[in-house]
Amino acid sequence: MKTNLQIVHDLYKAFREKDYDAFIALCARDLEWVQNEGFPRGATWHGPQAVVDGVFRTFDDTWEDWKYEVERYLDAGNSIVVVGRYRGRHRLTGKTFNSPAAHLYDLTGGRVQRFRQFTDTKVIWDAME
Repeated sequence: MKTNLQIVHDLYKAFREKDYDAFIALCARDLEWVQNEGFPRGATWHGPQAVVDGVFRTFDDTWEDWKYEVERYLDAGNSIVVVGRYRGRHRLTGKTFNSPAAHLYDLTGGRVQRFRQFTDTKVIWDAME
């Protein structure tokens, strides 16, 4: 069985490769996905398919380039903290941004149960205007 840290590594691989089936397989059916208040199109999403449809697929419509660059993983047992930064280029304005961010994953039974995001949303909004 994989460690929680390995599961989160696999989750980021699924993000990068847009392998939504792999993402869904790594998440609990009752996944809670909490985006930072003020995050563009941000919300709390329930279930992995809702995250795929409401979060990941909408990025392609809005952003020419969007990525989360991992700087560090912190293993806290059933919780994994990922420190990094968002970078992107808005499709319409052509403006870029760079925002430090942290992701907190809570895992249960070898699946991601909850995600919480912490980032500076202002620099992202500035790129959209």
